[in-house]
Amino acid sequence: MDFPDRHDLPGTRHPASLSPLPRRSFLGVLGAAAVLGTAALPAAAATSAAAYPLLTRAQWGADEALRHTAAGTERWPPAYYPVQTLTVHHTADGGDSLAPAARVRAIYRTDAAEYGDLGYHYLIDASGLVYEGRWSGTDGTPAHDAAGRLVTAAHIGGYNSGNVGIALLGTFTTAQSATPEARVSLARLLAELARRHGVDPLADVVYRNPVSDVVRTVPGLGGHRDWASTECPGMLHNDLPYIRRQVAELLAG
Repeated sequence: MDFPDRHDLPGTRHPASLSPLPRRSFLGVLGAAAVLGTAALPAAAATSAAAYPLLTRAQWGADEALRHTAAGTERWPPAYYPVQTLTVHHTADGGDSLAPAARVRAIYRTDAAEYGDLGYHYLIDASGLVYEGRWSGTDGTPAHDAAGRLVTAAHIGGYNSGNVGIALLGTFTTAQSATPEARVSLARLLAELARRHGVDPLADVVYRNPVSDVVRTVPGLGGHRDWASTECPGMLHNDLPYIRRQVAELLAG
């Protein structure tokens, strides 16, 4: 099934190299201890294989029990479909006072109560650190199963299956947009996904929901606002034309 609608209207706070992603993190230059507020991660956890720094669910402290009922069954059993589009969000969660990893955990707790898990596939903080979002199993890479299909998340009601959701931590509804560090990681992550799934960042696509058969023409790389009446992703939406060109240049490079 697809997931119910997610709102991000004014005043609403919602939980919302370019080789394949490794299920490990690249933390050497960012100072993982400072980001997490804990002791530094083991050296084996750091690698330069990814073009952006990544924290797995275990590393940012996901409580996997939140995905399950008291009886131990998954609240929303995972479903997997080929990727068709890439969508950018801001979280607009009101958690600016929290450390980034704590903020991700807070969004997770809120999302899990309604959607069984995080509504996003990836989240990015102001330093450019990427967080693995919705659980996708243990046999693939973040957000994907072993066959390379995307796990269905809950970031745009009615258009979730086959639609990658990437959320930047923050609220960008004023003159403030994402930091340069966040934008660099966003472009690199988008480029990795676009290359992996054959998405043209400069073209529109005809999206067909594999669950409901709903069809919609949208940007291959777009924002939440391209799908619904919402302010998401705020001022970052105005940056998308430049980000699309960045991603295209990374793909060509």
